[in-house]
Amino acid sequence: MTTVRLRPMRLADLDAVLVLEEELFAPDTWTRAMYRDELSRPDTRHYLVAEDDGTVVGYAGLIAYDDEAHVSTIGVARARQGEGIGAELLDALLAEADRRSPVVLLEVRADNDLAQGLYRRRGFTEIGRRPRYYQPSGTDAVVMRRELLR
Repeated sequence: MTTVRLRPMRLADLDAVLVLEEELFAPDTWTRAMYRDELSRPDTRHYLVAEDDGTVVGYAGLIAYDDEAHVSTIGVARARQGEGIGAELLDALLAEADRRSPVVLLEVRADNDLAQGLYRRRGFTEIGRRPRYYQPSGTDAVVMRRELLR
């Protein structure tokens, strides 16, 4: 198991988060403006970073309303994948979602079998697909849903 520390994402983390975005999701990356907008909405947003010795090695975000929540993003540095960091981030998001909403939804790249497996192990099931969802690559998304355990 990993020894990373999870904490709320801050504006000062965006340089490190954007480096990971580029490493993991290019060309379909979020922009600095998108993250700034998300972080400006703490009433419905919950963003975390995973830190190891002061270095951001992962990040994740949740959008939560009364009726449903959405995992908006999860990323872990390629060199640190397989250590349980993504699972730790997801578990923290789901704990927050449990406090806010009865249902969690997410979209995941159709070609990301590793992430889909993690989501299935956490109780998500596929409910549909969104053709060409990720832009500009045109990669399909698998839509997944999890009923929260109350």
